[in-house]
Amino acid sequence: MRKGEQGVTIVYADRFTPVAEKARARESGEEAKAIPFLKRFTAFNVAQCDGLPERLMAISPALPERETIPVAEALIVATGADFRIGGDRAFYSPADDFVQVPPQPAFRDQINYYRTALHELTHFSGHKSRLDRDQSGRFGSHAYAREELCAELGSAFLCAALGIVPTVRHADYLGSWLDVLRADDRAIFRAASHASKAADWLLGHGDPACPTALACAA
Repeated sequence: MRKGEQGVTIVYADRFTPVAEKARARESGEEAKAIPFLKRFTAFNVAQCDGLPERLMAISPALPERETIPVAEALIVATGADFRIGGDRAFYSPADDFVQVPPQPAFRDQINYYRTALHELTHFSGHKSRLDRDQSGRFGSHAYAREELCAELGSAFLCAALGIVPTVRHADYLGSWLDVLRADDRAIFRAASHASKAADWLLGHGDPACPTALACAA
């Protein structure tokens, strides 16, 4: 480890059965009792270390070529969004008004790059200078869940318009969505309405020679 570097704490959880407990169980005919344990480690990236064996410094294999969908690429450009590619997570920053997604080949299924990009572009459409949706909610709040539901539905609508099979991928949000839906039985209709407006707004930035991106994709 290079001097001055800081590691990340990770915890390993497991169970083990002591030898004496196994012997006791054999003698009594009972089931041996396992003991749960936690073990803490401090992990460092190889880039933080000097003098490691060459086998630990192996270069990661190159990412595959991108599997592009031209009509989706065209729509991303046409929206005029500050669309940045990089990092290891996807997000839209309302404060700085930009979208960021990881490189497409980094996705296990490259089609999810477009599904994710369209989700984040739906967020982009809600900026106060565009469709002016409430994007002030913090993670876990109902306002946040409503906007996420809108973005996921917007992505589904856009995928359908562009000929991409839509999926609901954000399983982490399902619990908060359900809380919102239980509290307001009209929430799904409001979210769908906002998502439809967002999809229409984004599709309206397609090829001027085509009335909609759906027509372009046909």
